[in-house]
Amino acid sequence: MTSNRMIIGNLETCHLPDLGIHDLHVRVDTGAKTSALHVDNLRQLKVNGKPYVEFDLHPDVYNLEQTVRCQAQLHDSRRIKSSNGEVEQRCVIQTTIQLGEQKWLIEITLSNRKDMSYLMLLGRQAMGERVYVDPSATYLVSSYSE
Repeated sequence: MTSNRMIIGNLETCHLPDLGIHDLHVRVDTGAKTSALHVDNLRQLKVNGKPYVEFDLHPDVYNLEQTVRCQAQLHDSRRIKSSNGEVEQRCVIQTTIQLGEQKWLIEITLSNRKDMSYLMLLGRQAMGERVYVDPSATYLVSSYSE
């Protein structure tokens, strides 16, 4: 049986093209069910009667002065238990992720991860049946910008 799954490491670089974010370092976390993204200045609003969220992203973990203002349709709001055991209500968006040459739609919760080393976690739901994880390796996939 052949598999089309790509092998990724415990750290990768991804693109979130719908949000205009490229070369974002992401921690691959098979222990997390849902993907999470650190955002600042999260604000909920209505656009043409539909719920949206607006937020600031820091695309470069080494240059936190740089921010990108993003807007996305609110997909859901969920109670999420964080790694420290705290439960919080989080906004959920759907957006496209690109790893290597592959793109697919994922759900991401928006949270405050300012004390974490990586601004984004890629959880199990987002990986699905698309990847295998080699926990001993990093940056196995090159993402190509269009």
